[in-house]
Amino acid sequence: MSLLQIDKLCKRFGGVVAVDECSLSVEPGSITALIGPNGSGKTTVFNLVTGFIPKDKGTVTFKSQVIDRMGPDRIYELGIGRTFQLARIFPRLTALENMLVPVRRQGLRALFSGAGWSNEKARAMEMLEFLEIAHVAGKLGGALSYGQRKLLELGAVMMAEPDLVLLDEPAGGVNPALLDRISAHIRKLNSRGITFLIVEHNMGFVMNLCTDVVVLHRGRPIASGKPEVVREDAAVLDAYLGA
Repeated sequence: MSLLQIDKLCKRFGGVVAVDECSLSVEPGSITALIGPNGSGKTTVFNLVTGFIPKDKGTVTFKSQVIDRMGPDRIYELGIGRTFQLARIFPRLTALENMLVPVRRQGLRALFSGAGWSNEKARAMEMLEFLEIAHVAGKLGGALSYGQRKLLELGAVMMAEPDLVLLDEPAGGVNPALLDRISAHIRKLNSRGITFLIVEHNMGFVMNLCTDVVVLHRGRPIASGKPEVVREDAAVLDAYLGA
């Protein structure tokens, strides 16, 4: 049974059809890529799945539960984490404090209460060490490099112990050395049972990392399967390069 199932999802913005009868599935334990040309609807699909925008039609099911009328907080609690194209962190909090904010959605009041946070702080430090950024734990988020912010956002998402993580362009603007690290971290997290759905334009990153690929074009899937099969699909080549 699929972990995430999207059936005939539709979204319009005025006269623009961003997502058009989109159906796809994400299997448990997979690292699935959602790729396609600019404007193909990839981030809109992410926004619909996570409840940031309402659907027009269609169904989104997660762990056999329909979630397409739920808000972002409820979907988050059910086990879907998400990053953004531009890393969203708190610039005036330290890296460690950023890691603690998402825990159980208790927020800043709980963060500074001092009660019962020793275990969570230890877990946060373990994740920072895992991501190889423990040395910036005491630095303000605003003082971190772009790559460190990307890793910090991923770490913060993992603090909520999600079953599915949606990564929006994790390779965007990242240097090749850090990109290899990000790929390795995703593989290790995946080996621990975390499923990933990734929007990405870096095809080398996708083909080397992902187990499955879905290609969107004009809001509709036009191909899906293993990376080595999808990259040879004529419809995919036409979508990227022009007929």
